[in-house]
Amino acid sequence: MTAHFAVQFKEKLAADGPLLGTFAGLGSPVAVEIAAAAGADWVLLDLEHGGGSEELVGPSVTSAAAYGVPLIVRTESGDRPRAGRALDGGASGIMIPRIDGIRDAQHALRILRYPPDGDRGVATYNRQARFGLRPEVLASRNDEVVSVIQVETVGALRDIDEITATDGVDVLFIGPVDLSYALGVPLGFTSPAFRQALDTVAAAAKRHGKTAGIMAPSAAAAADYLDRGFRFLSIASDASLLARTMHDAFASVRKDHP
Repeated sequence: MTAHFAVQFKEKLAADGPLLGTFAGLGSPVAVEIAAAAGADWVLLDLEHGGGSEELVGPSVTSAAAYGVPLIVRTESGDRPRAGRALDGGASGIMIPRIDGIRDAQHALRILRYPPDGDRGVATYNRQARFGLRPEVLASRNDEVVSVIQVETVGALRDIDEITATDGVDVLFIGPVDLSYALGVPLGFTSPAFRQALDTVAAAAKRHGKTAGIMAPSAAAAADYLDRGFRFLSIASDASLLARTMHDAFASVRKDHP
């Protein structure tokens, strides 16, 4: 089931048009389900900065799957067991943070693939193998994982062409806050250095037939990123969308009824 979602999503990545999702950081499968029900093309369970732990993967996978939406998991590191456990739990893809150059990217891709192509641990009593009922399906799983490499360091930006050209990379996802700090322009999203970095990543993705992605804090920002060649867009996060909606609602009522 989840592998089917990954294959379908890779087909969408190869086509034109935006792929919109959000980061689920509240630690709630219900939040994942709400995003899927609202029309997300994908939902990312954030285990780097969000609340909760690996135990959320299974329930979040089923919450998203109820609406035919793939779940991608951002692990807190590129450690082999972290990514493997998320994939065993049914995640359609993995986002690896803090990639600092081509070697990090190559390592990340290896832990997402079974031997002999990679170094992912093999087990059959999990959702990926229908809990042992279909162990033979593991042979085709290497091409059924959506691989998202984060670009948020100077090293990743330096090696962006090599990283993008690497077989198995599906999405190059800019972490805007981390990248702005790495470039010496904290939160300077309109600075020349940051805008140049955007163009560099988008150009590399286009050159090698990959997809560029980024987190957009608002619909207006998303439109700007789309114009710059980014197609895999996170519209903020569940927490920030909830906070903004509550804030605006409270402010509106107080304004009309001081």
